[in-house]
Amino acid sequence: MAKFTVEKKLEAVKRYLNNEGGYRFLSEIYGTAHNTIKKWVLQYQYHGEEGLTKSYTSYTVQFKLDVLNYMNEQGTSLYETAAIFNIPAPSTILDWKLKLETDGLDALKMKKKGRPSMNKETKKSPQPVEGSLEALQAENERLRMENAYLKKLNALVRMQEKLQTKSKRK
Repeated sequence: MAKFTVEKKLEAVKRYLNNEGGYRFLSEIYGTAHNTIKKWVLQYQYHGEEGLTKSYTSYTVQFKLDVLNYMNEQGTSLYETAAIFNIPAPSTILDWKLKLETDGLDALKMKKKGRPSMNKETKKSPQPVEGSLEALQAENERLRMENAYLKKLNALVRMQEKLQTKSKRK
């Protein structure tokens, strides 16, 4: 999808308002869909040049409900509702409507996007007091693991030595 400057959008809107062509004719000239031209015209009619600038916002649940209620009560289209509330993409309203119908009000709440940040610190359990039963049990477990590790290491060394002696015989 091509990116259009505010000046290009304004030029297309002015040409439409001056009856220099319809949505389809202008869409061929500017290389975009006719619905895009229609959206620009509606946004310009409701908000002026400010309606043609892109704005990245996050909407509250109450705002989303107000938009959906307005659309249902007034019977406005997605394009007109988006223009009235200065929402850049009419499909956003459709997404809200579908989420509300399928998953209820909780689906309209904002969710964090992207990967969760990594914790700098790992959560450690508090160190047991030296000489306590827990401390002795922890030390005993650590020594068992160390012993098992050394046994496996010793077995690997022996196996390596056996393989070397077998290869020397050949």
